[in-house]
Amino acid sequence: MRCSRRRRRRIRCHWILTIRRVRIMKLHSLIPAIVLLCAVLPLAAAAQTIELAKVEAHRMERTIQLPGEFYPYQRVSLFARVPSFVRDVHVDRGSVVKRGDLLVTLTAPELAAQVAETEARAQAVLLQLAEADAKLISAKTTAEMLKQASATPGAVSMSEVILSEQAYQAAQSVRNAVENSAKAARAAAEAVKELSGYLQVRAPFDGFITERLVHPGALVGPSTAGTATALVQIEQNARMRLVVAVPEANVSGITRGAAVTFTVPAYPGETFTATIARPAQALEARTRSMLVELDTSNSQGKLATGMFADVAWPVRRPATSLVVPTTSVITTTERTFVIRNRDGRAEWVNVRRGARMGDMVEVFGPLREGDMVVRRGNDEIREGSPLTSAPAARTGG
Repeated sequence: MRCSRRRRRRIRCHWILTIRRVRIMKLHSLIPAIVLLCAVLPLAAAAQTIELAKVEAHRMERTIQLPGEFYPYQRVSLFARVPSFVRDVHVDRGSVVKRGDLLVTLTAPELAAQVAETEARAQAVLLQLAEADAKLISAKTTAEMLKQASATPGAVSMSEVILSEQAYQAAQSVRNAVENSAKAARAAAEAVKELSGYLQVRAPFDGFITERLVHPGALVGPSTAGTATALVQIEQNARMRLVVAVPEANVSGITRGAAVTFTVPAYPGETFTATIARPAQALEARTRSMLVELDTSNSQGKLATGMFADVAWPVRRPATSLVVPTTSVITTTERTFVIRNRDGRAEWVNVRRGARMGDMVEVFGPLREGDMVVRRGNDEIREGSPLTSAPAARTGG
């Protein structure tokens, strides 16, 4: 019995010693790994070698494609100025006309009668004026003779002299009144004659007819309700207006007189030139863009109203902008930033992207020209971590 107990004790002690040896062996096997880890950790905390790029200042000049639409340089619808009938239409849609060409002939019999009446009235007043002139001359002669005779005592009485002078002044007043009536009659006759001139509708400028809206026999004339029918519509196409909607972000680069190029689908491969002429100086609330008119020559007649153009619009900043390589800008769900090298340590600097120019991008934020940023940034380079710069390549344009 005692022997069994001793044996069990020996077996237990043996297992305890075996377990202790195994634990010691495991501990010894971990020592190299611990030593290796201790050696690696300082290396991980050591400075990271990365390539830096310099923040540069550039005047941003690039070209974007904007759509444009053509409008005639001048366009007008011609109406009848007096109630009349269309007698002849001398042009049709597409007719090329010169300034002063006769387009439509109208007829108004009532107007012809008015012209004759006012001319007759003017002639009658002229006869009255001639009669008044004769009476004035007679009264003047009588007054002068009596005045000379009054120098001889007893030849004429003073009352006769006074009466002759009053008769002369009355004749003068009548003559002036008739003269004013003659002027009024002549003006009325000229006005009616001018109205008769409206019976011939002529082209106000060189161009071509885009609409013919009446035919002979039609009754036309002015309408107080604004429902008058136009006779024809004429456009000037030797010079065209090209209207472009420039986005708000690019209006600062609009330069009057600057030349831009454009293409139209009707003539693939051909490039045209226009000049920036009239910016609207106001944004459209719906599109947040500014309408800009460009002038372009159309001497060959290739361009037409309503055509669309693809305009190579120049974008220029009024001042220099800071640019960095596009790979330097890091965007996460929370922020957009670059990593600046500040005294050998990484500093995350929040920025806002601007326009892109090749492999460079415009940035806005608390940066300065000459700052060094990580060329190929990523959010694994933690803020405050040490940096060692490799030789930096030129940042470009």
